[in-house]
Amino acid sequence: MKKKIVALTGAGISAESGLATFRGSDGLWEGHRIEDVATPEGWARNPALVLDFYNQRRAAARAARPNAGHLALAALEDQFEVVVITQNVDDLHERAGSTRVLHLHGKLFESRSSRHEELVYPMSGDRIELGETCAKGHQLRPNIVWFGEAVPMMEVSMEEVETADVLLVVGTSLQVYPAAGLVDYVPRNAPIYIIDPSRPPVSNRPRLHFFTEPATTGLPRVAQQLRQELADEWPLGQT
Repeated sequence: MKKKIVALTGAGISAESGLATFRGSDGLWEGHRIEDVATPEGWARNPALVLDFYNQRRAAARAARPNAGHLALAALEDQFEVVVITQNVDDLHERAGSTRVLHLHGKLFESRSSRHEELVYPMSGDRIELGETCAKGHQLRPNIVWFGEAVPMMEVSMEEVETADVLLVVGTSLQVYPAAGLVDYVPRNAPIYIIDPSRPPVSNRPRLHFFTEPATTGLPRVAQQLRQELADEWPLGQT
């Protein structure tokens, strides 16, 4: 049986592909107040603004390319069971080749009904227009989890972390809940590798390793270390 790696990724890994992180030092996201573009109240006030904001994010994400961090994580699937739990709404993990990706905060390239959340549609283009409706006649909105909304993938993500042999925490400040709380569910004997230029706050525990560097350099280094540990444990390459 393959060892299981669970990776919790955040905005930092996408930023290395040129995508703006969620919140800047001025509290704004691409010049907009978070309350105006990432809350149900903002949607109710000005759906046209919200649609335009995510149409721009979608075009930027489509133009971006997976970086060395995404690719290193995907390549681990040749020797490990790998589950990616991402706070990012882009599809860079999938385009890098990761096959099991859970999106905590929704998917940028999906639309859904503003009234019936189970009506979700894949998008081939970059735009949702005002007046575009679901099968039941209600305005389409981005399939994004906004502030104040439930996180549908949280429970299954907790279950994945509970069965991890290794946890990677990549490009996240561990400041956004409930996602940040997933670290508390990893088994006590499982090593945790924190890969981020800063040191996110994590409770002191055994087998905690910090790589204070970007994902593009840190993830390839950690991947190499994990492969070496696997080779040392199973010299014949048995997994």
